[in-house]
Amino acid sequence: MGGPVGSGGDAAAGVDRWVAEAKAKAQRYQAMQAAVAGVSVTESSKDGVVTVTVDSAGNLSDLRITDRVRELPGAQVASLVLTTVRRAQARLPERLGEVMAETIGDDTRTRDTIVGNYRAKFPEPEPDPEEAAPPTNQVR
Repeated sequence: MGGPVGSGGDAAAGVDRWVAEAKAKAQRYQAMQAAVAGVSVTESSKDGVVTVTVDSAGNLSDLRITDRVRELPGAQVASLVLTTVRRAQARLPERLGEVMAETIGDDTRTRDTIVGNYRAKFPEPEPDPEEAAPPTNQVR
């Protein structure tokens, strides 16, 4: 009807193989979606006063502040929280890339696109001048 004799079986097998591959790929993407939804990143300030957790969308999902916060001015506490959240968000692309490699490892194009979008949305924060300064050695 449309091809050489005997090719009908090969064509049907090819379609069956293509359908099976499509189903397997869909299952991998569903697993990736579930795994990505469960990603979170926790980061603490250098002094340990602030600990934050962000979810896979970069939203703050947990905030812990130690009692040492009483010794700090409000502006410094606010800065610690924001800096720590930004550092946690900046770690999301790497973590999501790992999860995606585990679930859809052979689709680097999709992984690179999504990770690239996260990197654009959550870039590495500027270094904090206090954190960038080398530690001073004090002799006691």
